[in-house]
Amino acid sequence: MEENSNFIKTIIKEDLESGKRDTVLTRFPPEPNGYLHIGHAKSIVINFGLADEFGGKTNLRFDDTNPLKEDQEYVDSIKEDVEWLGYEWEGLFFASDYFDEMYDRAVLLIKKGLAYVDDLSADEIREYRGTLSEPGKESPYRNRSVEENLELFERMKNGEFANGEKVLRAKIDMSSPNINLRDPVIYRISHATHHNTGDKWCIYPMYAFAHPIEDAIEGVTHSLCTTEFEDQRPLYDWVVRETEMEATPQQIEFGRLNLTNTVMSKRKLKQLVEEKYVDGWDDPRLPTISGLRRRGFTPEAIREFVKAAGVSKGYSVVDEQMLEHFVREDLKLKAPRTMGVLRPLKVVITNYPEGEVEWLDAEINPENPEMGTRKIPFSREIYVEQDDFMENPPAKYFRLFPGNEVRLKHAYFIKCDDVIKDENGEVVELHCTYDPETKSGSGFTGRKVKGTLHWVDATHALPAEFRLYEPLILDDEEESEDEAENKSFLDQVNEKSLEILNGFIEPNMKDAQPQDKFQFFRHGYFNVDPKHTTEDKKVFNRIVSLKSSFKL
Repeated sequence: MEENSNFIKTIIKEDLESGKRDTVLTRFPPEPNGYLHIGHAKSIVINFGLADEFGGKTNLRFDDTNPLKEDQEYVDSIKEDVEWLGYEWEGLFFASDYFDEMYDRAVLLIKKGLAYVDDLSADEIREYRGTLSEPGKESPYRNRSVEENLELFERMKNGEFANGEKVLRAKIDMSSPNINLRDPVIYRISHATHHNTGDKWCIYPMYAFAHPIEDAIEGVTHSLCTTEFEDQRPLYDWVVRETEMEATPQQIEFGRLNLTNTVMSKRKLKQLVEEKYVDGWDDPRLPTISGLRRRGFTPEAIREFVKAAGVSKGYSVVDEQMLEHFVREDLKLKAPRTMGVLRPLKVVITNYPEGEVEWLDAEINPENPEMGTRKIPFSREIYVEQDDFMENPPAKYFRLFPGNEVRLKHAYFIKCDDVIKDENGEVVELHCTYDPETKSGSGFTGRKVKGTLHWVDATHALPAEFRLYEPLILDDEEESEDEAENKSFLDQVNEKSLEILNGFIEPNMKDAQPQDKFQFFRHGYFNVDPKHTTEDKKVFNRIVSLKSSFKL
């Protein structure tokens, strides 16, 4: 399938052909204040993918300008996620690597009369800034002398003032129609230990000041970001120009990736984790890359999904089923087929010889014959799904019921003769007979049956836990504006997003390792969970069901 149009690719191609650029250097610049999610995967694929396509390079840079929110844990997880998605960075940098130069560039702005130390509080600065329809008004400290500003800024650096007591602001235009140019704060005081620089600094640059300088220092040619930064592009260009950086990166914005029934806000994801709605940042119900990896999504599927979703300026919400489609497409030729019974019901085949076991042959993946065959044990006692039996079935029910005959996948026809119930009237066991002439592959043509069931041999079966997932957030319900406004996103958490079942798997899966993926006949694609699987019990996360109504 061809990927959707990509206007950024067109810009880069024109830049190279016109001689405006002779190379391509992009960067992926996450703030290490949380785990990456599927939205970040779009940025990763765009930045690394476009650079690769044009023979360029991509830097991985951590925008660590806020020590109160950042942590080494997030740095490590981000590196792991980028590598897992299949990309290699050219340089590994931190915004904090450039703190000395950023300070010097801020001093340069002061000397040029383009920055000043302000004593207004954060609330006062917000009030003075004005609105979209009204211009801002100048701070009473805006016209301090260069000498006074230099002295105060150095004293800020030396730790002589408390948090919030002073800030450094760029001096641009308080009447600009773009609020971002109304003397934005470019440095604030924060007496906090930084994960990378320790206690060297107690003043830290704001993102809008730091980011363009970082890009320029590294020689980034195309600074690709989401459209929320479009209004900040004039400030980005102003910082590069007025701090007299040699390189001039070009900021280009694209629309964010959003999925139905999915929380993409770092703040909300953090709340779900901290309030124990989920099993950590790698919970398979979360859209974090680590969660998708643990659930069993493949990097190939994620990359193809992002390409198919396309790159545009507009805001769009993509159906989560589109992502699942690419997972199925990727796994259908890779994943071994097997059988697992999630809700076991014992079946005794009364006319099968006691103590006898035969080993049946089955293809590992019929769509990929090169994967070979596997051996499946069959004996007098097996497990089938509880859902595959009804004592009083409706019309057109073709599975097991008293007197009906079905085929066991890879094995024989069996016929239900008797139903065993407990003292509460619950069905606990079926007694069936088999027809030895109907062995799968024998060429038997005597009669046909309409139902085929999967099963697991009871004598050799291995216990397994199966985890089935539904969307964590239900956001497709019709509701009034008042209801939506007063509704917390936690009210949309799906209480049935996880179902845990205990059943059995084929014995040939005893060596299955965490992150191994399989297609369970009739149930879907599953991944061996790396967090809860033990030597005694395999735990499987359902990645996706076998079929979807989604159409590309």
